[in-house]
Amino acid sequence: MITRENLVGVRVIRAFCRQDDEKESFTKASDELRGIEMFAGKISALFNPVTYLIVNIGIVILIWVGGIQVDIGGITQGEVIALLNYMSQILVELVKLASLIILLTKSLASAKRIKELSDIQESITENSVGANQKHTDIKVEFSHVAFSYKNAKDSALKDISFQVRKGRTVGIIGGTGSGKSSLVNLIPRFYDVKEGTVFVDGVDVKAYSFAHLRERIGIVPQKSTLFRGSIRENIRWGKENATDEEIMAALEIAQALDIIEKKEKGLDEIILQGGKNLSGGQRQRLAIARALVRRPEILILDDSMSALDLMTEERFRKALKEEQKNMTVFLISQRVRTIQDTDCIVVLEDGELAGVGSHENLIKDCKLYQEICASQREVKIDV
Repeated sequence: MITRENLVGVRVIRAFCRQDDEKESFTKASDELRGIEMFAGKISALFNPVTYLIVNIGIVILIWVGGIQVDIGGITQGEVIALLNYMSQILVELVKLASLIILLTKSLASAKRIKELSDIQESITENSVGANQKHTDIKVEFSHVAFSYKNAKDSALKDISFQVRKGRTVGIIGGTGSGKSSLVNLIPRFYDVKEGTVFVDGVDVKAYSFAHLRERIGIVPQKSTLFRGSIRENIRWGKENATDEEIMAALEIAQALDIIEKKEKGLDEIILQGGKNLSGGQRQRLAIARALVRRPEILILDDSMSALDLMTEERFRKALKEEQKNMTVFLISQRVRTIQDTDCIVVLEDGELAGVGSHENLIKDCKLYQEICASQREVKIDV
């Protein structure tokens, strides 16, 4: 665990000049582990020698006593040899027994862990039959939704209710920990609501099968995760059989064509694990293209433009609007500039709905939104 933390946070360690502290911590933990391993190794190493020693002492005693008995005529020489052979066989079996005990100890520990994992029950059950969507203009609806994480004392969301029409763009804004990501994660049913209902096309999300629900949703999470492989293979995570033309169209909307043009192999350029050979903005744009290539009915952008410069972000939003058509977009951002032109803005505060409406209406009526705008100096507020 310490090694993993050091590797992942190596830049932070260097930035704060904590190399010596981490070396000391690693050395201490290594010494403790070495001591435990050496103690266990010594015990394991003693099993065979001690077993051989005990049996050989027994053989010496047998020969000594047997010789005396043969000398006085109590037993024959053949009986002594037979007993000696028996003792040798016992030696072999005791060695096997010692090895078996070690193997059983390891097996029992492994079996216990496997049983713990196999006994875990999924908290979300899938409706394998699925449900048919209804013909309605309301694409997504939250009806008195409340949600809390497991073992959490407070609710992450409380009594959230609003509707989103088909083809509209919804901006979601609020402070850190206000429940923005938790809210949109209820749509693809990554979590189940504690109270209330989330509807997609007029049907409770719990009525859909996972595949039927999630294949209609494109998601770009906060952390843009890419996998080792070519750019083409990473984009096809969104649509397995996507053609190069579809991939290039998605890259164009995501403002990522320049990434391909600068690479010698184009779409065949290899991405390292986690996209380490790409910048943060490049990873975000490729993640957006991956979600767009499937032409989803619902697109969720979870603060996925934080690494883009304002000009690139502006071009992306313009291109997305031109291609949006019937796509319903949920746009989470910390920047008012990003969401102020959306059809509707949802303002969250500590898991509660602080306001819903257009930018102009919220500027007049929502105190929290006014404070956010003032803090970013995006808009002049006249109250």
